[in-house]
Amino acid sequence: MNITTRGEARRKRHVRIRLNVSGTGDRPRLAVYRSLKQIYAQVIDDSSGRTLASASSLEASLRGRDGSKSDRARAVGSLLGERARAAGVDSVVFDRAGFRFHGRVKSLAEGAREAGLQF
Repeated sequence: MNITTRGEARRKRHVRIRLNVSGTGDRPRLAVYRSLKQIYAQVIDDSSGRTLASASSLEASLRGRDGSKSDRARAVGSLLGERARAAGVDSVVFDRAGFRFHGRVKSLAEGAREAGLQF
């Protein structure tokens, strides 16, 4: 089977990652999705199938923000970290969803760590 597009290759990597990464009630999964212009993140308890906290760069408080996409990703990470801490989550498992851990994905992770999440 030949992989024809970058998106298909990313989805295949994501499936491979998800075989090992799963969120529990004690340690939920922080899932990241990066599109060309926006970034989205959720804290998910896979055992119950519930989203405990979420944030994205489309939110009103972050939408008109100046700076690079990496700066906005860091802001999304810190907002998600605050919401997760308010929901009683201290540590998470990071799910990069097949994206490389650099650039915006790394900035989001750093923002979440600054807000107090452990991973």
